[in-house]
Amino acid sequence: MRTAALRLAFGAVAAMLLPAAAQPHNQASEEAVKAAFLPKFVRYIELPAGVQPEASQPFYLCVIGRDPFGPMLDRAAASEVVDGHSVAVRRFPDAESPAVAGCHAAYVAGANEQQTSSVLATLRRQPTLTITDSRWSRSHGMIHFATIAGRVRFSIDDAAAGERGIAVSSRLLALAIDVKQRAQ
Repeated sequence: MRTAALRLAFGAVAAMLLPAAAQPHNQASEEAVKAAFLPKFVRYIELPAGVQPEASQPFYLCVIGRDPFGPMLDRAAASEVVDGHSVAVRRFPDAESPAVAGCHAAYVAGANEQQTSSVLATLRRQPTLTITDSRWSRSHGMIHFATIAGRVRFSIDDAAAGERGIAVSSRLLALAIDVKQRAQ
């Protein structure tokens, strides 16, 4: 009888603590899902001919600003091969490095709203797929992550991609919760 009461009490305490304990796990899971998505996005875009990586080059997926992914993104990218090219991750604190010009896709999460907007403005001068996150900014890249009802979702600005000569596969567009269409 005493053992049953202890189990019941332990179960009640565990149930009270579980939501608080699950919070970091959910956040880690959210970042893991986003890290898995990022290198896969490269598979579903077509860059302008002069920007495609050369035969021996990888697709460069850059993280500019805040990096919430760490090694999760490196592991996800290591398993991707797109049209015979590996996917390599590069990290930059801001868009000032000349090497940013070599990014084929870029996850942008500045330290604040102004920095994110500034990086996006810099990247508008080149055909780079830009990806942003509602968790860090209201500014939108061509793909914008949002967590809705506990699930990672994304919207796509196909019009902005088209302005830079980037074609987004209809298969990726079909997965988006919202698509800003190209002008016909």
